[in-house]
Amino acid sequence: MLDTTSQALKVLLVADPGLPSRRAASIHTTLERDLREAYGITTTLHTLTDTIRLTPERELALGAVDDLRDDYPDVNIILLLTEIPRHTQGDPLIAEVHSDRNLAVVSCPTLGAWATKRRIIKVMMSSVNKLLPWDPEATTRKFLLRWSNWSNNEDSHHQSLHAHTITGGPRLILGMMITNDPWRTAPKLSGALAAASATGAFGIFYSSIWQMSTYLSTLRLLSIGAVAILVMVAWLIVSHKLWDRPVNERLATVVMYYNLSTVLTLLTTVIVLYLALVALILLGGGVVIDPEFMTQQIQQDASFTNYLDIAWLSAAMGVVAGGIGASFDTDADVQKLTHGQRMRQRVYTDNSTESDDVAENS
Repeated sequence: MLDTTSQALKVLLVADPGLPSRRAASIHTTLERDLREAYGITTTLHTLTDTIRLTPERELALGAVDDLRDDYPDVNIILLLTEIPRHTQGDPLIAEVHSDRNLAVVSCPTLGAWATKRRIIKVMMSSVNKLLPWDPEATTRKFLLRWSNWSNNEDSHHQSLHAHTITGGPRLILGMMITNDPWRTAPKLSGALAAASATGAFGIFYSSIWQMSTYLSTLRLLSIGAVAILVMVAWLIVSHKLWDRPVNERLATVVMYYNLSTVLTLLTTVIVLYLALVALILLGGGVVIDPEFMTQQIQQDASFTNYLDIAWLSAAMGVVAGGIGASFDTDADVQKLTHGQRMRQRVYTDNSTESDDVAENS
């Protein structure tokens, strides 16, 4: 435990690449100011982007913290902001503090999908408070989250901040989905979009598609689109082996979170691609199909709704017929897509067979 009698406090914030590093950068100035005001001493906050590794036993490689201290010898406290979804004692683990190492670890996904700067700073300040306590106690309450609580472990130097059982699980899954960056994943499926566009474009030139879309009800059209999206998601999961299986019963809950977040990530990505395809076909149909000619073919006055129905049905046809034959542009894109895949890359091991195991949450 550090004391607060020193005239200076130096903190190192290490964040995983991607969303954690972007969030760390966004809170840097505010967190440094809050630390300075809370303790009334000169405070310096350093930020560093680096991949937080795992041991072969799938635990955080806390020994690597010693290497960081060699590079930053004047640092008093090290904060780790990781994208690793953590789950212990039956509840999602938001943060944990190792007072013997002057170290705090915060899990980005357990903060939720839309973790605000205020929420992240609260957890950071609450964690630092466990290393640098101050009085009165009422001052510290503003840094506590309503849906979490600190618990002491058998080791007096180790404390954990867990989310509530009911709300923690859904929040963790959504947080994992956002950490997977589904919006950034969509461009990596450009090959699938190209194949689907080529197939879906046939709907613009074949009047039978126009007639079919005219006579299908809105509910049936929506159902066809939903089925096409689910088929695409299932194909991507199966073809790239993105479905993780627990190596033992103890990992069942963790792997369930991995799989649910993978499904949600792909579902979001494919929906975005589907809507983009609908927009492209709608634009193409508006340019190519003359309203009077369409009126003759469908035997009713052509309207914007008819063009939209054609685009929707053609996009569904394109996703099933064209997209199913395509995949991610490179294998590297697959390896970075899901938590399960990325966890394997974090492990310190020379044994290549380790990559076949399911990444375990520490």
